[in-house]
Amino acid sequence: MSTSTVELTKDNFDEIVSGSEFVLIDFWASWCGPCRMFAPIYEKAAERHQDLLFAKVDTEAQPELAAAFDIQSIPTLMIVRENIAVFAQPGALPEPALEDVIGQARDLDMDSVRASIAAASNEKRAIDEEKEQAAAGDEKASGNRG
Repeated sequence: MSTSTVELTKDNFDEIVSGSEFVLIDFWASWCGPCRMFAPIYEKAAERHQDLLFAKVDTEAQPELAAAFDIQSIPTLMIVRENIAVFAQPGALPEPALEDVIGQARDLDMDSVRASIAAASNEKRAIDEEKEQAAAGDEKASGNRG
């Protein structure tokens, strides 16, 4: 691992990620062929984008982190902006695709992202309340049939 990337562990993850505005995380393992193919592409991008934090999680050494992010296959690239995961995709990205994803993540309007999350959360809450009311109504209706 080069000095351009930071190794994340369960002990430093929260501090490093929450203290950074824009973090790319490569979930990998030493036995993974595609991970080894992606590593030099990721390192080059880290050197090119020194204003961003490039991090790596060794899924063998940090199984809790892999489980917490529901990592099913590796490599998986995740991008976290302002403590919001804005991108997660398994597979070794070719260099042009990685650059494109970084550009798209840079261009995101995080106020809009937060507003979308809030709207989705409010919508889910409203649906859950409707389901609860419908279930309560069904219980009352079935109780009256006696």
